Amino acid sequence: MKKIFKILKILLTVLFTSYSVFVISFLFFSDKEKRYDFASHLQGDYLSQSMFEILKFQYPENDEIYFEQSVPYNKRGFYKEGFQLLNKAVALDPKMHLGYRGYMKLRFLRDFKGALKDFNRLDTLTPNFVDSPWGEEIDFLRGEAYFGLKKYDKAITHFVKSIENQGEGWVNIQAFVYTGLSEYKLGNFEKAKIQFEKALSQSKYTVEAHLGLAKIYLETGDLTKSKFHLDKAEKYYSYKRNDPYNEYLNEVYESDIAKLKSSGA
Repeated sequence: MKKIFKILKILLTVLFTSYSVFVISFLFFSDKEKRYDFASHLQGDYLSQSMFEILKFQYPENDEIYFEQSVPYNKRGFYKEGFQLLNKAVALDPKMHLGYRGYMKLRFLRDFKGALKDFNRLDTLTPNFVDSPWGEEIDFLRGEAYFGLKKYDKAITHFVKSIENQGEGWVNIQAFVYTGLSEYKLGNFEKAKIQFEKALSQSKYTVEAHLGLAKIYLETGDLTKSKFHLDKAEKYYSYKRNDPYNEYLNEVYESDIAKLKSSGA
């Protein structure tokens, strides 16, 4: 029996040693791309973060490592840790990462001035090229930032430029909506109506445009048209602009529709 236990002990020791050698070899000496992909797919896991720490030690000038390590922190709302890593990625390769950092500042931190600073810097680094930070046209995002700052004239300038850059048939419908909202905030109701109607010409399901028109018609005393667009906003509510991770600046809620209805529309 003792001999059997001794053999088992030796076998377990060999297996543990072999496993340890394999893990250490993989963590420190295997192909860099394989380790990077492994850590990226595990996003946020302890082993993933450990792998990134090793990769940073071995390749301190690789911006993609810092960027990828930052993603799970920012996704989970740990912005202090996430931005420390993201800022390092930006320092190493600003053209590659400024757009994403600006996008994060705009949509998640509501740091509108910081977002504009990043977008404008990116624009200077890429002359004669229309940037699309995180898949969205740069002037649309700058317009959003100015809208957040309540600088509606500047917001309109950038939304109009975004429409020109992409063409009316291809631009994000929300560019028309935001332009309409900005004109509405400035008291330019007729100009606002034109923009909301343009959005609806692209899609009748644009809830934000229907609600904008309902407000204008209510304020100008046309209750019939106000009710028409309010009913449409209610009917198409499920089509509203929505993101599970953050609230848009022109987010529409059912309470907005209910409030407008109770006011007489």
